[in-house]
Amino acid sequence: MSLEIGFTTLTISREGKVATVTLNRPDVRNAFNETTIAEITQAFGELGAEADLRAIVLAANGPAFCAGADLNWMKKMAGYTHAENHADALQLAEMLRTIYLCPKPVVAKVQGDCYAGGMGLVSACDIIVAVDQANFCLSEVKLGLIPATISPYVIKAMGENASRRYFLTAERFGAQEALRIGFAHEVVAADALDAKVAEIVKALVNNSPNAVQQAKVLVRDVVGQTVNDALLADTAERIAHIRASEQGREGVASFLEKRKPSWLS
Repeated sequence: MSLEIGFTTLTISREGKVATVTLNRPDVRNAFNETTIAEITQAFGELGAEADLRAIVLAANGPAFCAGADLNWMKKMAGYTHAENHADALQLAEMLRTIYLCPKPVVAKVQGDCYAGGMGLVSACDIIVAVDQANFCLSEVKLGLIPATISPYVIKAMGENASRRYFLTAERFGAQEALRIGFAHEVVAADALDAKVAEIVKALVNNSPNAVQQAKVLVRDVVGQTVNDALLADTAERIAHIRASEQGREGVASFLEKRKPSWLS
């Protein structure tokens, strides 16, 4: 079955070497349930394995990007046992990890409000672009809950200090605040969103696919590490390995020879 069909909560499109995964439940503000979680996990798992794909955009239909958990799903969870709740939470955790560990760079295209679990979705992406009218909220404590499953990604995205405030207060904040605290990389007017995402995607596609993938792993592995002999040896090994790689040699040669590298042909 083609990946473009068979989904009920997502649509997937391709243009050249870029795939767009679009949340498609605008009637419920793209809130997710167990079906959405399974479909996102499948989509990113399969797209991440496609050799000719260079980047993935995570987008949404309708006025909101994602309102978090679907209310009907939350009602059902209220009757779950502890074991059932734990298993359910692990499915959500696996979805977020699949996005975070995806070998392809992932750009979140946030065209509207992004709340609770929706913030987890975009936090697991590599680059976050938001419209200037988008609002964000980690609303879990208002419901007597905590943003536990999404916390590893949200804290990485916005930092410990901002997380401490917004996890505890559940205050809604705007796109400019998201930019200030480092959660969003770019904030643009609605009519400039497509162009800004396209600009970033073009930059990703123009770079060495292998180097982009390894650079993504590098950030993940090095962040928080102590600068010691082991880290120096590890980073020296990484650059030695990639210099000797096919794309590493081709990139340097094309630069010296003033020609386009083979991955742009």
